[in-house]
Amino acid sequence: MEGTVEIRFLGAARNVTGSMHLLSIGGSNILLECGLFQGRRKESFERNRNLPFDATTVDVMVLSHAHIDHSGNIPNLVLSGF
Repeated sequence: MEGTVEIRFLGAARNVTGSMHLLSIGGSNILLECGLFQGRRKESFERNRNLPFDATTVDVMVLSHAHIDHSGNIPNLVLSGF
C-alpha cells in the first residue's frame, strides 16, 4: 500500500478514558475503538456527544475489547451516521 498514513489520537492520549484513534490509510478511514469519556459530568456529556470527526467518513471500526472506555460511544457513532 502506497501513500501516507495519518493517525489522530482522539482519546486516551493524555488520560486513561475514551479510547479513540482514527487512522487514514490509502483513502480509507479506520477507527480504532470508540470509547466513552468518563470524567466530570458536563465535560463528559459534551465530549461524548460531539465526536471529533465526521462519522460518515469512517469506513470501518475495530474494537479490541468491550470495556466501556473502549466501546461505550459506539451508539453515538451510529447515531452520527456511521
